[in-house]
Amino acid sequence: MTSVTDIHTHRLQASHALIAVEPGQFRPEPGRCYAVGFHPWTPEAALTEAHYRLLAATALHPQVMAVGETGLDSLRGDPLTVQQRRFTRHVRLAGELGLPVVAHCVRAWQQLLQVWRDTAPHAGALVVHGFRGNERVARTLLAAGCYLSYGRHFNALALQATPPDRLLAETDDAPEDIDQVLALIADTLHQPAEQVRRRVTQNAAAVLRFTHPPQ
Repeated sequence: MTSVTDIHTHRLQASHALIAVEPGQFRPEPGRCYAVGFHPWTPEAALTEAHYRLLAATALHPQVMAVGETGLDSLRGDPLTVQQRRFTRHVRLAGELGLPVVAHCVRAWQQLLQVWRDTAPHAGALVVHGFRGNERVARTLLAAGCYLSYGRHFNALALQATPPDRLLAETDDAPEDIDQVLALIADTLHQPAEQVRRRVTQNAAAVLRFTHPPQ
């Protein structure tokens, strides 16, 4: 079974990674894992009920391991009230299928957690990808049960406050590969890079649970 070290990337040829695509872009390749969802920057006016039906159908594919990238962004996209409705639909779909959610969040932490609380209980975890918030925000999200995924840019104190069993790593759309990201994380944590790799890979397996094993 394919292991996942990079919990969020848009690189379609990435290996040992969870590849995020929109449903219309889903072209599964053998041995790869995917997350499907509509990014919060996508205008709601561009989405019809047919798009959401396609999302639901695509999420049933055996190589789809998570719903996302979805979430909230107060700096870009539709008004937050519109984004919250979309995020709610994604979270509910994930709950129906027993999948985790990979969320993008920019300056909308309380709204993100409110949706998460309002849609409880959950069969899967909430992963906040590309986390760059400070230690206070990190602790708030961790207290709510979230996993935090770190890329090439992060707040060192937030990273150091993240328990080992809630730590994830990603490349997103950065030029660095996952080994370079792991090296940055390891340096900040004063740990060997291989130790960090093992930990984030174990955590990714726990989050994804390989409910739908890659084909």
